[in-house]
Amino acid sequence: MEGRLLSDLFLTFAKVGAFTFGGGYAMIPLIQREVVDQKKWISNEDILDVIAIAESTPGPIAINSATFIGKKVAGTKGAVAATAGVVLPSFLIIIAVSFVLEAFQHIKAVRYAFWGIRAGVLALILKALWSMFSVCNKNGVSYAVMALAFLLVSVLKLSVILVIVICALLGILYTQGKKVRR
Repeated sequence: MEGRLLSDLFLTFAKVGAFTFGGGYAMIPLIQREVVDQKKWISNEDILDVIAIAESTPGPIAINSATFIGKKVAGTKGAVAATAGVVLPSFLIIIAVSFVLEAFQHIKAVRYAFWGIRAGVLALILKALWSMFSVCNKNGVSYAVMALAFLLVSVLKLSVILVIVICALLGILYTQGKKVRR
């Protein structure tokens, strides 16, 4: 039984790693569909927590997400299986592309294909944003923190890490303030 679950984790995340272009944010909708909707390994609320933790810890978000989900589903062996699954396809694809890209980058069709892939990746990132936004608790404070984070990163060009820390501190202060008022 354990071996079946580990291979299922590996294959599920290998599919995510193999068929998603654009990095971690583009993988979020596929991860959500696979582990929440189809496998029902975790809940919609859990995926939001996983993404928040994966974004807040060092390393690529897709690998961190796979590791956290694998650990939750099948312990340390599950973390290893899911992480290996999400990494292996990308590793193999990068090796293959690196050998042929230089030889074919001058062909218009190849340039257009990459333009199309970039547009598709943007759509996947927007889908991930919408999915995460739809399950978040929303109130005036959360909208204000979201707007502040956007301004700090896009207008003032603050470090994303610093903005995450600021948002976490604001969340702690807000939650502590709510507890005191009760």
